Amino acid sequence: MQTADLRIALFSGNYNYVRDGANQALNRLVGYLLRQGAQVRVYSPTVDEPAFPATGDLVSVPSMAIPNRPEYRIPLALSGAVKKDLENFAPNVVHISSPDRVARKAVKWARKRQLPVLASVHTRFETYFRYYNMSFLEPLVEAWLRTLYRKCDALVAPSESMAQVLRQQRMNYDIDIWSRGVDRDIFDPSRRDLQWRQALGIDDDMPVIGFLGRLVMEKGLDVFSDTIDQLKRRNVRHKVVVVGEGPARGWFETRLPDAAFVGFQGGADLARAVASMDMLFNPSVTETFGNVTLEAMACGLPVVAAKATGSQSLVDDNRSGRLITPGAIAQFAEALRSYCESPALRAEHGAAGEQRSLDYSWDAINQAVADTYIRLIRQRRTEAKGA
Repeated sequence: MQTADLRIALFSGNYNYVRDGANQALNRLVGYLLRQGAQVRVYSPTVDEPAFPATGDLVSVPSMAIPNRPEYRIPLALSGAVKKDLENFAPNVVHISSPDRVARKAVKWARKRQLPVLASVHTRFETYFRYYNMSFLEPLVEAWLRTLYRKCDALVAPSESMAQVLRQQRMNYDIDIWSRGVDRDIFDPSRRDLQWRQALGIDDDMPVIGFLGRLVMEKGLDVFSDTIDQLKRRNVRHKVVVVGEGPARGWFETRLPDAAFVGFQGGADLARAVASMDMLFNPSVTETFGNVTLEAMACGLPVVAAKATGSQSLVDDNRSGRLITPGAIAQFAEALRSYCESPALRAEHGAAGEQRSLDYSWDAINQAVADTYIRLIRQRRTEAKGA
């Protein structure tokens, strides 16, 4: 069986209506599969004005806006129209990418027809409740996720550290790696632009601490701002640049009144913004990989990150950045102070990170997923013959 023989039904809770690292990876995967001759049908909630055009054929599933977070939608049902479309498409493998109700119905639909199911894990959903004073729900959510993932034939995780977490949580016993790549035609140290910095009122020799990502509390905005407070109390010379948008922007601006908020940036503009920083600070513990970390490394920046899934697979502590115990404000501040006060250390660790980023080729990474589809199809056919 070849990649061109694949017919993949992909279920996503957010394929393109709000931009994030997970759905950009999914769109890139679909684009690669289509170029190899595979057939792909995507099922996801849709909106009138999505964040970016969808790659491939997109079928809308019934959904509703999430209360208090209306930019996101909850898939509600595998409707009759969607089921009919699915039957007509006749996939030979089903891929779910979010643990919602429609994904669960899709797994049930596939199992009834003896089709293999692959689940990709893009974020640590169980950790989100920590940011809303509901951490007591984490064990329940973990158990709820386990019931779904054990019904799948295999999982793919974006890093070995995340795969290990999934094994420890007993989510499944067949877990492959679907890493993430970086576009080296865009992300490169040469994108650094001192004039862009100057337009923000930043001197050429001012150390810039960057934040990159969607502005939501689960990205560790509280830890980021508390750490910056510590740097101020220590009289460490620095400037903060925040790249991204989100519902917590107002809160973040209040906590960081001296920061430069440049909003959403994409493509070459994003690469310019990242390369014009001097270090990236990523305190989040919810990412399973950390696309922003890899993009910063490709631009030659040292990264100070929480010692959590994703970052641990990318950052080499004390060589290309620092890995700090999650929530350890004083340790984060000390790591950032070292980079702020030593241009030589920044350059040394940034160069090591850029070298590490060369290992991440998108085509090779996405072919690994295609190979997993093919393996699962073969296994299911072998099982059927032996039955």
